[in-house]
Amino acid sequence: MSTKNFGDDEQMKHDPPAHEQRFDQEKAVKRNPHPDFKKVEASRPNWSEQNEWHFTKTRKPDWKLGNGANDGGESLKKNHVEIDPYEDGRPAVFNYKLLISGVIPRPIGFVSTRSADGQSTNLAPFSYTSLINHDPPLLTIGFAGGLSNAKDTLANLLSTQECTVNIISEHFIEAANASSINAPYGVSEWSLSGLTPAPSSLVKPSRVKEAVFSIEGKVLNHQEFESRVTKGKKTGVLVVIEGVKFWVREDAINEERNIIDPGVLRPVSRLGGIMYGRTTEGVEIPRPDFGEKEKTGETEGLVKPKVEGQ
Repeated sequence: MSTKNFGDDEQMKHDPPAHEQRFDQEKAVKRNPHPDFKKVEASRPNWSEQNEWHFTKTRKPDWKLGNGANDGGESLKKNHVEIDPYEDGRPAVFNYKLLISGVIPRPIGFVSTRSADGQSTNLAPFSYTSLINHDPPLLTIGFAGGLSNAKDTLANLLSTQECTVNIISEHFIEAANASSINAPYGVSEWSLSGLTPAPSSLVKPSRVKEAVFSIEGKVLNHQEFESRVTKGKKTGVLVVIEGVKFWVREDAINEERNIIDPGVLRPVSRLGGIMYGRTTEGVEIPRPDFGEKEKTGETEGLVKPKVEGQ
């Protein structure tokens, strides 16, 4: 059984509320913009099973060095609004909503943890997740709120130093989202989601068997952050996780075991509000080589010294 934790929604737990206050905090964020979501959803097209993974050309295949944006200058006709994140009267939740709607798409770390006594498990999605290194393999997970009021996933991580990070795919998006439900204390996310725990090799927390890609991880270090507005208020914790074992579904990995097929992984990303994104289309753009571009004359007139701001 687990202590319920909002997962991705945990990012808004800035203060140390009792578990029963979490319901009101989520309402305060107003993540869902629809008064009647099911009615809005019913008006939309059905999930497309025809959206198979495929490659396309880039928008401008004949792009050359110095060409700039591929929109014909349309973006240059638009003005920008300057926003001070700390301006008087601007609540922190505004910055949260702005950032999660602008820094997209974000990978989702579906994190499985276990309490130190082994009696409580937790499963929660976090979109404050990122890959930062490969040797050693390192990921970061961000938590809102301080160490003194660490909730389920963070508390388990700090006490046991272990977890698994699972990548969410299309075939269990509903189940993964269900794990962020505001269930009463002690109710298992594994049971509510219907997902299947699978044994790990080097850590105690289970993997999600339905996941195409899972990483067994151990905590490398963590850092706590303090509010710029309210002195002394702890508003976030960053945890660095070292991947110590990888698990990839056999139909998704190549022969050399170094590339995962995105057409099998079908990863789901986090957008703003209650939105998720599908990854069904890709483009390939080779990294340019300066020497080769110079030989073809493509750099002519563009080789200028760097100046501040350019």
